[in-house]
Amino acid sequence: MTRAFPGIRTSNGSKPSEPAQTGGEPAMNLERRRDELSARLAELQWDLGGLAYEMATRDRMRVDLIVRQAAAMQDVDAELSEIERIMALEKTAVAGLCPNCKAPHSSGAAYCWQCGHPILHQVDPASIFSDV
Repeated sequence: MTRAFPGIRTSNGSKPSEPAQTGGEPAMNLERRRDELSARLAELQWDLGGLAYEMATRDRMRVDLIVRQAAAMQDVDAELSEIERIMALEKTAVAGLCPNCKAPHSSGAAYCWQCGHPILHQVDPASIFSDV
């Protein structure tokens, strides 16, 4: 776990707000990704507490750093919540990955929750009736 507050990076070296890159079968990766995000969220909470403590002991609060760390936590928490929602729906719906950013999505999702990329592709109506 890193404790270098100015750079605000996770233990794997990525920025906390960067989207996760998952591969392979989405259903098998969701549980692993949820565990990674839970650990990362705990680490970010720890870092935020340490950051606030260090600033308080030096009597110099930098709100911009606190807000940036809190925003990173919100990003991780949003992805974690979406994965938990998908895992709950997995019993009745099939999940997949966004073709653009590789964020997980539930079946029936029209747009990616993270990047807004369309997930459903429109079919040309002429192609439907051309085979009839």
